[in-house]
Amino acid sequence: MSIHGHEVLHMMTGNSYTESSLLDAIHQKFGKDARFHTCSQADMNAEQLIAFLKAKGKFKPSVSDDTEFTVDKKTICHH
Repeated sequence: MSIHGHEVLHMMTGNSYTESSLLDAIHQKFGKDARFHTCSQADMNAEQLIAFLKAKGKFKPSVSDDTEFTVDKKTICHH
């Protein structure tokens, strides 16, 4: 079963992460063997999904901590 990347973006709403803490949160919620897809990519593991979302500009710096980021809600498509 493949999980849409939107699920991860929605999970991130209201929270801040480092890449490492986001990876841990994804593994906790979806499992270490989870596979992900987006509108344009398929069959990604959590590390690949994080890199993809970062490259697509889906994250923005956290207001409270310069080392963390959060989801940029304006970049989440709703379909």
